[in-house]
Amino acid sequence: MPENEKPAAPQLRKLDAHSLRGLAHPLRIRLLGDLRLHGPATASQLAERLGESSGATSYHLRQLAAYGFVEDAPEHGKGRERWWRPSQDGTIFDEALVYDTDPATRGAAEVFLAEVVKIHEQELSSWLGEAHTWSLEWRRSSELSDFSLQLTPEQSHELVLKLHDLINSYRDLPPSEDTETVRFHTHAFPVRTK
Repeated sequence: MPENEKPAAPQLRKLDAHSLRGLAHPLRIRLLGDLRLHGPATASQLAERLGESSGATSYHLRQLAAYGFVEDAPEHGKGRERWWRPSQDGTIFDEALVYDTDPATRGAAEVFLAEVVKIHEQELSSWLGEAHTWSLEWRRSSELSDFSLQLTPEQSHELVLKLHDLINSYRDLPPSEDTETVRFHTHAFPVRTK
């Protein structure tokens, strides 16, 4: 990439009440996450990876497609195999959904957020369980830290956006021999201390 050229921004989808209802199911969230992480796959491949039946994955993939989260990946298919790929690189959760006047929307928001927390917890637990199988170099390059800062809501929001910009600036680096997929989780939330 030329020195002055900015990396391509990820294609993100902001959830609204309608799209949230289409995504707010634990298996749908996991299916979409798997496709984003591992790339195009069939319902059968996803079923095997996620420990589900292919009937369940097929149904929920069709629901994700109906809401525009996934689409056909015909360049991967052979014969009658139907391959799926994500329609966007990521999802933006609108915090206003937590305060929506419709109880169904608030419930869907709670399901979505609880599943995101569960997935983050599972990924961290998996890393801890298999960290010994990675090289010392990769162990040193991982991190489990937490920080406490005194910030206003505006300062916290600004910091979150700066973190996103920094992480996204690494998105289009040229691949090299020792490149691996690295997951970054960010969590920022206020804590009452008094």
